[in-house]
Amino acid sequence: MIVQAAIAFTGFTAIWLTQSKRDGVRRFACLFGLAGQPFWFASAIAAEQWGIVVLCCFYTVAWARGVWNNWIKPEVPDGRG
Repeated sequence: MIVQAAIAFTGFTAIWLTQSKRDGVRRFACLFGLAGQPFWFASAIAAEQWGIVVLCCFYTVAWARGVWNNWIKPEVPDGRG
């Protein structure tokens, strides 16, 4: 029950934030998405849903890419004024 609640909360929040018009808000989506991944893995492994486990790997990489792009990668001027 706690795992399902965590999946619902982090998943809904991540999806909601991805649709924000504000960049400063949208960048938090990947943090919520990545925070939910351990719960997805636990649920999929417990249910022996190996295809979902593989899918979780892809989602984890995608959310981690968002963390890299929005939180870690240094800003590089693009030359446009």
